Parts: sequence; C-alpha cells; structure tokens
Amino acid sequence: MNLPNKLTLSRIIMVPVFAVFAALAVKSRGNLMYLAAGIVFALASLTDMFDGKIARKYNLVTNFGKFADPLADKLLTTAAFLYMQQEGVCDPAVLILILAREFAVSGLRMIAAGSPGGAVIAANMWGKVKTALQMVAIAAFYFGCALWPESALLRTCASVLCWLCAAATLISGWTYFAASGHLLLETKSGRHSKV
Repeated sequence: MNLPNKLTLSRIIMVPVFAVFAALAVKSRGNLMYLAAGIVFALASLTDMFDGKIARKYNLVTNFGKFADPLADKLLTTAAFLYMQQEGVCDPAVLILILAREFAVSGLRMIAAGSPGGAVIAANMWGKVKTALQMVAIAAFYFGCALWPESALLRTCASVLCWLCAAATLISGWTYFAASGHLLLETKSGRHSKV
C-alpha cells in the first residue's frame, strides 16, 4: 500500500476518535473537548490535502485511492455535521441535503464502476471546493467553541456556514450528474443488481 492510501486510511481511523471527542463536547460543553475534536478533525483534514498532492506528484494514483479518498471525506464530514446538528448549529435540512448528495454521487460511482470498462469517477473541482468548504466550516466551529463554547454569534456564523456548505454540496452534485449522468441511461434494464 502506497503512502497516499495509508494517509487516506489514517483519516478513516481518525473518524471514531473525532466522534468520541465531539460527543464529549456536546455533553460537557468543555473547552478541552472542543479543542481535542478540532485538532483531530484538522489533522484528518490535512491528510486529505497531502494524500492527493503526493499521489498526483509521484504518479501514485490508484483506483483504491479514487474510491477510498471521497469515502474518508464523507465519513469525516458526516460525523462532524451530525454532532453539529446535535449542537443546534446545523439545520436538519442541511444534513439531509448533504447526505442525499453523498448517496446519489456514491450510487453514480457504483453504476460507473459496473459499466463496461469499469469507469471510475474521480473528484472534480466542485467536489474539492465542497469538501474544502465543509472542512473549513467544521474546523472553525470546533476551534471557535474551544475559545467561546457558549457564544451565540459563533453559533450563528456556524449555521450560516453550514447553509453555504449545503449550497456548494448541491452544485457539486449537479456537476457530477451533468458530466456522468448519461451512465444512468446506458445501464441495461436486465442488469439491475439485487440488494
């Protein structure tokens, strides 16, 4: 397993660690728990930046990486948004929009992989913008709460950022379907898999 893939796996491993600190932060509203959650989230986010750069620079791009990298991002950001929803700063509608997009794009990727030739839909520019915006919004919330855990202004700003993330997420989803949605029309009716 190459270095970029190891970084991606380390991000997946950090998800439950982040979740523990985020859960403790919700329960205690303690500065240290918010800080710990923010640090783990920031470290995990940095692996996302480095795994892609290293893979492209040293020609270490793999099909595993193309699938696992977006999966790791989804696990990390979804966990964070779930806890932010418990905090009352992420509207349930935002969470639903984000999850709907993630399921839809993941389904499209599965259809592409099962198509003749096994196409792989890699992350595009809008997908990267969406992920970067989500990671900045989440990190800002947790580090902000480490300083001002009861700040109403911070929570209002975090709520606005969550809605901006939802908008970027929808635009990103639309670009994937605009570019690869034809694969849905090309699937043969007799080839539906049973789940």
